[in-house]
Amino acid sequence: MTALKNDRFLRALLKQPVDVTPVWMMRQAGRYLPEYRASRAKAGDFMSLCMNPSFACEVTLQPLDRYPQLDAAILFSDILTIPDAMGQGLYFETGEGPRFKKVVSTLADIEALPIPDPQKDLGYVMDAVSTIRRELNGRVPLIGFAGSPWTLATYMVEGGSSKDYRKTKTMLYDNPQALHLLLDKLAQTVTSYLNGQILAGAQAVQIFDSWGGSLSAAAYQEFSLAYMKKIVSGLIREHEGRKVPVILFTKNGGLWLESIADAGADALGLDWTCDIGSARARVGSKVSLQGNMDPTVLYAKPEAIRTEVGRILASYGKGSGHVFNLGHGITPEVDPEHAGAFLRAVHELSAQYHE
Repeated sequence: MTALKNDRFLRALLKQPVDVTPVWMMRQAGRYLPEYRASRAKAGDFMSLCMNPSFACEVTLQPLDRYPQLDAAILFSDILTIPDAMGQGLYFETGEGPRFKKVVSTLADIEALPIPDPQKDLGYVMDAVSTIRRELNGRVPLIGFAGSPWTLATYMVEGGSSKDYRKTKTMLYDNPQALHLLLDKLAQTVTSYLNGQILAGAQAVQIFDSWGGSLSAAAYQEFSLAYMKKIVSGLIREHEGRKVPVILFTKNGGLWLESIADAGADALGLDWTCDIGSARARVGSKVSLQGNMDPTVLYAKPEAIRTEVGRILASYGKGSGHVFNLGHGITPEVDPEHAGAFLRAVHELSAQYHE
């Protein structure tokens, strides 16, 4: 494999010295970019983009071509490829988001679920990873990802997105045995899926626990974090002669940072409700931190964006161990010029913290 020309993202995750704070954006390949919208129109729909390695590669590289400041690429895919591979029948309703033709509601439904083989059942993702890695040609590292078992389970039980996760939480309290079986199957699947991505060329991986913050403190530990720990313990942590860092991101997980820091990952993703300086004081040197600007700041003028970037950098302070990111994904209405102003500000303002 080609040597990395820019490895500051990987170095920061491992708390090694860097010249400037590395930066990337969750959903950096997305609808805010006109070139992405053109590719999606050409592909026909969202799933056709995901399932065609050539299109997935094209849209993964688009933000890198537009923004030379980006220090990482992230695989273009979706967390719901796993439930789809388990036979749930994923489709997207215009204006409604993801839906499943089948839902799981009983222990028997869950017992019948297969554990997919990443090469056979999700081969198109592995092909996308290897294609992107080849086309990157060492420009920046490639991030692979998956959803957390709890987050995936909510979609499978609810049949799509949910505001209150009523069916999943009812199962949690009324039939915990069934939910634990589902989460265990998902943890096995996510582990093999991420390992498949690593072997195909991903140089870091992130677990998106988008809905973990909807749980009570006790339920989070038992039904979300326990399964992410299981995944982390089963991941390939070194490949191609270097460490493969693991990032855990629980949205609204700021109350449990100490517990998440003990899960065995290299870095924690923070949403914008957490002060990054306080988070650093709480977790100490155990993990690096990724985040955490409110994505809606990107609607503001470039001067205001720059001020907020400076505030977050000052809050984290001197030294490595910080990967700058948004506190969640970039939204479709953001002006691409504002995203560029954000990325430039991170590199320009962060050098003073790495002298």
